[in-house]
Amino acid sequence: MSTAKIVVVGSVNTDMVVKSERIPGPGETVTGGTFFMPAGGKGANQAVAAARLGAQVTLVAKVGDDMFGRQAIENFQKEGILTDHIALDSENATGVALILVDEAGENCISVAPGANFAITPADVDAAADAIRNADVVLLQLEIPMTVVEHTAALAAEAGAPVVLDPAPAAPLPEGLLPNVAVLTPNESEAERLTGIAVEDEGSARQAAAALLEAGARQVIITLGTKGALVIGPEIDTLVPSFEVKAADSTAAGDAFNGGLAAALGSGDTLEDAVRQAAMVGALSVTKMGAQPSLPTAEELQQFAQENA
Repeated sequence: MSTAKIVVVGSVNTDMVVKSERIPGPGETVTGGTFFMPAGGKGANQAVAAARLGAQVTLVAKVGDDMFGRQAIENFQKEGILTDHIALDSENATGVALILVDEAGENCISVAPGANFAITPADVDAAADAIRNADVVLLQLEIPMTVVEHTAALAAEAGAPVVLDPAPAAPLPEGLLPNVAVLTPNESEAERLTGIAVEDEGSARQAAAALLEAGARQVIITLGTKGALVIGPEIDTLVPSFEVKAADSTAAGDAFNGGLAAALGSGDTLEDAVRQAAMVGALSVTKMGAQPSLPTAEELQQFAQENA
């Protein structure tokens, strides 16, 4: 599918998931759930998503010098991800996410970032050659903003296109967006970044226009079942979503971004890349867990044929 060279700079977490009938309210206990512990973290999920589609992926990250951190590195190597730039931190634990999922696949998540917040611009500089030679550099916001800014500036200077998934939502510093080739917020993230409530295609267009004005070159606002709005100097289209039976939406956004990066890195047009990303995202919600749910190139190909 893809021989793209992708560099992901981002977070690595161990997810602890309980799936139960419903998500408890404050002070409430809901019993009868099932527990499992898949690998997660937005950076890690996006790296695995791209690697499973055939991309050559380098992950730049920091994990704790602990059981979870060593297990994560071992898992990445099994996925064919280059791990030379994953640093072991003896002072901070590997990041952990506690995730509650209900029967409809909705979730709520609490994260202890640990070593993810100890990654520095110097760690990024150690991977500078890989970043400069990348077809796509993929970033999210589960690491310090200074590191995101530094990476985007380094990549942009070398002409390597940056895809930024602004999640979890946070205010972006002024100099960041001009270094971003493709910005991929969902509805709530677009609202957080622009102050415009994104409720339909019209309000999504307003938010996209504001983000383009702020410096992003192209904007993709993912609208769940309503599809993905893609706006840029040479594109203005709504790419439809794909109907599937949802089991767990935990890594849908990460699957979308990994699929997008793999396709863009292989030379696909932005519209074709978003269509692939939408398929990868749709497939991911049909299975439980973050990384366990990410599809292979073969699964994507089959799904694409079924939905041609």
